[in-house]
Amino acid sequence: MVSKNRNDYIFTKPESNKNYTLKNVKKKLSQKKQFEYRVLYKFSLASFFLIFSFFCLPSVVNFFDDQFVSNQTIVNVSKKNLELILNKNKSKKINKIDEASNLDNVFDDIDVFSSNEENTNTSRLSASTIEQLFEDTNYSLKRVKKTKLVNLGNTLDHLPKEMKNIENVKKRKKLFIQIVLPLIIEENTKIKLDRKRLFVILNKNNNSKTDKEWLKNKFKQYGVLKNDLSTLKIRMDEIPVSLAIAQAAKETGWGTSRFAQQGNALFGQWTWSGDGIKPAGADEESKHKVARFKVLKASVKAYQRNINTHSSYKKFRKERAIQRDNNGKLNSLELVKYLDKYAETGFEYIKVLTKIIEQNSLKDFDDVNILPTSKKLKSLI
Repeated sequence: MVSKNRNDYIFTKPESNKNYTLKNVKKKLSQKKQFEYRVLYKFSLASFFLIFSFFCLPSVVNFFDDQFVSNQTIVNVSKKNLELILNKNKSKKINKIDEASNLDNVFDDIDVFSSNEENTNTSRLSASTIEQLFEDTNYSLKRVKKTKLVNLGNTLDHLPKEMKNIENVKKRKKLFIQIVLPLIIEENTKIKLDRKRLFVILNKNNNSKTDKEWLKNKFKQYGVLKNDLSTLKIRMDEIPVSLAIAQAAKETGWGTSRFAQQGNALFGQWTWSGDGIKPAGADEESKHKVARFKVLKASVKAYQRNINTHSSYKKFRKERAIQRDNNGKLNSLELVKYLDKYAETGFEYIKVLTKIIEQNSLKDFDDVNILPTSKKLKSLI
């Protein structure tokens, strides 16, 4: 009995241990799975919060900047100086902008005549030939206003001699505008492209040798001292087409004046160098003359350079910079108010220009561009 019981005992005990071991294994496996699920859950949750945090971080930073940090914009010095001057900041620590100039070389790149040369360097077409040329090329002011484009192929070097003989005032004005319009827009386009390049350079951290040489040349052209980018940015800008046409019309009597006919002088600019055409009414002691140019285009360029550099038009340039800062568009009827020093008649001169702009609807030409001759040029302008 004992032996049997012992055998039974010995036989049944291992069976009991086996069952116990299986239960433990299952339990441990279950616990392990639960642990793994918990780890996976925690890892997924942590990953979600991490990704969510990175996603929301910029918004959170901006919120705190707006609520707790003073608003400061880090910009290049020239832009900072420009904003300060436009806001009439009188701090002595800020250098004055558009004040000092060196105008000795600002007209070096513009061709002029000496006083004894004749206006025969290029062909001079008659009024009838010019009118036929414009008709053949489908160039009309009505079409320009509609398309807002002008073809530079219609640019001329000289006014026709018969301008004074065109008795119909409306016809004479029309022909005059047709002649000077592409010249003004071409020079404005050059300034526009230069201005775009200037802003590209200002936004660079490092400038190339080509950039530096280009800037050096522009500092010279605009009479800017001490490589002052703020001043260059203010001076390097367009003259509204309507204003330029009005001044050319006033200064030349719509293309009939002796200065325009003999010296391609569209804007009556004075010179004291001895070269030019002496006004008929000037006294003998007077040394000034009206500058003469090889072609009409040179006269337009000299006019723009004069407005953009001379101290007499500093207020004009400041108002233009304010208009650029506000909405980017230039208003000739506002800018004309700052040209009282252009003529001896002062404010009366402003009234005349305003009348010319309004009566001849010249503002219709302010948003006209050149007809691009390539995709590259189209993208630039």
